[in-house]
Amino acid sequence: MFEAHYEPWLQSQLASSGGERKRRLTEVRHAENLFLEKVWCPAVGHLEHLHAEYEVNDYKDGQRFLDYAYLRDPYKICFEIDGYGPHHRDADRRQFADNLMRQNHLILDDWIVIRFSYDDVKSKPRQCQQFIQQLFGKLYSLTTDTNLSLQHKEILRYITIKQSHISPQEVKELLKVGNKAARSRLHELVEKKFLISASSGSSRVRYYALSSQHRHQ
Repeated sequence: MFEAHYEPWLQSQLASSGGERKRRLTEVRHAENLFLEKVWCPAVGHLEHLHAEYEVNDYKDGQRFLDYAYLRDPYKICFEIDGYGPHHRDADRRQFADNLMRQNHLILDDWIVIRFSYDDVKSKPRQCQQFIQQLFGKLYSLTTDTNLSLQHKEILRYITIKQSHISPQEVKELLKVGNKAARSRLHELVEKKFLISASSGSSRVRYYALSSQHRHQ
């Protein structure tokens, strides 16, 4: 799945970049690519809205590049993957303080800043995946309706992150329930006007999508 998403995405990133950003994108980005393969793609399922080596104005009136920027209204999220190589070990106090101030200024500019260590990306990818899913569930939650069950909310959280249609089989695997229960939960969300049928030419609904009133929330 990773390669199928990665190559077209990388080409689109290169096509829309130039100068220093393009140079950075053509360098070996081992930690950053490992994050995409082991954490991001398993957690999110696509690379839409994600931008690598995203250029922002620096608080010292220069430019800086974020490992990844996730730009999906109404939020701007910065994802940084921090290694512990010689560059970080040898950073002096002035550099350390400067890095903290850079992060503070990103927050002042309305960025949400998320940092993962290279060690966690490599050794604890599932923990990192769960954090991203929880973050997206909180930020992009479709509803605070207390009449929805936990299973309903889990389906909506999943489809919000996926940003695509969902099948009964996916719900079955997501909730660890049988076919009948999976279809029942989906039918209930259709009745509540959160989902609509995304199937055509078949009497049996095979896919569901967010209704228009919730699609852009």
